[in-house]
Amino acid sequence: MSEKIQLEMRDHTALLTIANPPANTWDRESLALLQRLIGQLDDDPNVYALVITGQGDKFFSAGADLRQFAEGDKTAARDVSELFGEAFGALTRFRGVSIAAINGYAMGGGLECALACDIRIAEDQAQMALPEASVGLLPCAGGTQNLPWLVGEGWAKRMILCGERIDAQRAEKIGLVEEVVPRGQSLQAALKLAEGVSAQSPSSVSRCKRLVMTARNDTHLAGWAGERELFAELFDTQDQKEGVNAFLEKRRPSWRNA
Repeated sequence: MSEKIQLEMRDHTALLTIANPPANTWDRESLALLQRLIGQLDDDPNVYALVITGQGDKFFSAGADLRQFAEGDKTAARDVSELFGEAFGALTRFRGVSIAAINGYAMGGGLECALACDIRIAEDQAQMALPEASVGLLPCAGGTQNLPWLVGEGWAKRMILCGERIDAQRAEKIGLVEEVVPRGQSLQAALKLAEGVSAQSPSSVSRCKRLVMTARNDTHLAGWAGERELFAELFDTQDQKEGVNAFLEKRRPSWRNA
């Protein structure tokens, strides 16, 4: 198996490390591997959370390897864009909680990878941008769709249309990341947050995530109806019975993701 993405299990948390030096760029191989790995994690009931970070102390990911587009091959470009969409779409749909530990530069497809996660933690030296238009391209892995949802149309246009690069402090201020930590501490902070996920019922978390994500497109009334439907659906799970009885018996619950 390719080593461009390294997988390590930490209890109920899967740690994925982008390892494609020198800048942890994305190519066909790493994108296909990411999609396969997330499929495996989705099928593993012992996995509750996922943390993704970059190898080294400089780059989370600098985005796509531009050598893939140097010859101007439209068919090849379409193929790569499909791989980006499939891989980051799988990351978005991961049934557990996904956390990006942004340990350095997150550019282009690197930032889009972080945008596909549920939560983003950045180190204070991190820099973020979607500079595709500066090289005659555009974000093709959710950047134009996910960024406005998080930061609003104005800041999305500044970053995408004007090529503005922002630091971690600005990213936190505009809502692009949820937390900024000192250099070298993003992974530790992300893993600690993932430990909190493990205390939650994975059956509940997966349904809550679905509801939050559908709020982007559904009406408010449809969302409320979805809450009631999935609330009742939880009563078909073992985790619901375990959670309530553990509380009543004053003990810690033992989740089974079933």
